[in-house]
Amino acid sequence: MKKCLNVFILFSMLFPLLLNAQINEKIDRGVVALNVDEGKVYVGWRLLKSDPENVAFNVYRKDKGFGDFEKVNISPVIASTNYLDTTSAAGHGYIYKITTTVKGQEYDSPGEAYVFTLSGNQPYYSIKLKDQVELKRVGIGDLDGDGAYDFVIQHPDFNVDPYFRPGYWKRSPEPYKLDAYSSKGKFMWRYDMGWAIETGTWYSPYMVFDIDQDGRAEVYAKAGAGDPREMDGHVLEGSEHLVKLDGQTGELLQRTDWLSKEGFESYNYWSRNFLSIAYLDGIAPSLIMQRGTYTIIKTMAMDKNLGPVWLWESKGQYKNYRGQGGHALMTADIDLDGKDELVAGTFALDDDGTPMWRTGLGHNDAGYVADFDPDRPGYEIFYGIESRSPKNGVCLVDAKTGEIIWGYEGSTNHVHSQGMVGDLTTEHPGIECYAGEAKGGDKFFLYNAKGQRLSDENLWGLAPRAVWWDADEQKEICHQNKILEFDGEEKLQIEGKVLIVADIIGDWREEIVTTLPGELRIYSTNIMADTKKVTLMQNHLYRMAVADASMGYYNSPQVGFK
Repeated sequence: MKKCLNVFILFSMLFPLLLNAQINEKIDRGVVALNVDEGKVYVGWRLLKSDPENVAFNVYRKDKGFGDFEKVNISPVIASTNYLDTTSAAGHGYIYKITTTVKGQEYDSPGEAYVFTLSGNQPYYSIKLKDQVELKRVGIGDLDGDGAYDFVIQHPDFNVDPYFRPGYWKRSPEPYKLDAYSSKGKFMWRYDMGWAIETGTWYSPYMVFDIDQDGRAEVYAKAGAGDPREMDGHVLEGSEHLVKLDGQTGELLQRTDWLSKEGFESYNYWSRNFLSIAYLDGIAPSLIMQRGTYTIIKTMAMDKNLGPVWLWESKGQYKNYRGQGGHALMTADIDLDGKDELVAGTFALDDDGTPMWRTGLGHNDAGYVADFDPDRPGYEIFYGIESRSPKNGVCLVDAKTGEIIWGYEGSTNHVHSQGMVGDLTTEHPGIECYAGEAKGGDKFFLYNAKGQRLSDENLWGLAPRAVWWDADEQKEICHQNKILEFDGEEKLQIEGKVLIVADIIGDWREEIVTTLPGELRIYSTNIMADTKKVTLMQNHLYRMAVADASMGYYNSPQVGFK
């Protein structure tokens, strides 16, 4: 009896931990090597959750194509996860790798980086594409199981919006393609989404993630069949599917039905589709499929076999949730019970698919879940409301309850696009929030976490990006192809349209992925840092937001509590 009691007590202690034991990706060191100047190469790598506190690192280098690896650092790197190699020679190709040392014992660690040394500063590496195309979106995941993040790109860079006013909807010029490239730039496969999928954000969500937990990410996408276009190019009829593709080959593995159009009033309203990922039980990932934003909303959670877990619709007792959808799905453990919830607009669904709260603010363009105010317990959500609002068109709400904490007291007209959030300055604790109006509105808003309005000027347009770039705790701002400090100081000029900001390689600071004709470019800092932090991709809230980057409006990832 005593033995059984001890087992019960042990299980009771472990059960809450199991709920938080989300399966981590097996990622490598993410080694990156970048030119700083002639004879100088910056080398950065990941600190992992599994690393002991006293871990140190050695940096090894060899000439590409011949020779053995030789250590380039004199003593182990202890306080950071970067190193400046000042012994390289210009015009050489080098391969770098990292080893770990713990209590004097050295261990190999997977992950290598190649650099061709130049005389100038070049804080990026690039992937040359198969065709001279520019990209619409990019999804990130480990497709081949080698521990490095690969890329699934969508092209061409063309957007059809189903809104019925002239100038929005356009005839698709060609079908979207999904191309997979390895972390080292090798073309892997192409999937043609076909004429049944119009070339716009709301018709063509796709998701890159290892939902079946076999160690390799799959690709999930909305699909159709054949060429069901009307004479003018609209797709109004035909079968609609969700497909699962093998991440390594692009082979079709599984197909099931997409959520039906039944109940939707028109083409404009049914042509709003989303995918997302959520750890609904706190242990394993589920795929989330949604249709609808402005009127009826249908949301389904699916298991690894694409079987339904639950289905929720904004009808019957939930009809007052109609029209409360956002332009993206946000996944977060907003009640801190170890299981993910969905913030699907200005309302939230619990892990079992039942509504938790609604603000009644209507449809939002911008939305971010984060710990904005460090003085408040739990997460908050920053909203920018598209619907005309008499008040609170820009606001911060409590993520667990939906209670409005603070908001703009005046009226707003279409607070637009993604806005921006980030800890930009040391003058105010917490995360600053920025947004602006469009389509008839001219107001701009910069707030601190407490709701103090810091500026009403158009500082950075409608869709800047906050990014950890230099060595301090504050984020910089990516705007008009420049990386800027909060005070306007320019840190770097970049090229191309920004697709995503995420910590996909190197140390804890973030990369900026851009698209240029025939090129996917990954900007990564080569500024030395003296801090050591676990890679952001092993932070759950952050990783879920990176997965969501290939559907809906892009929301930059935020760091959560774990």
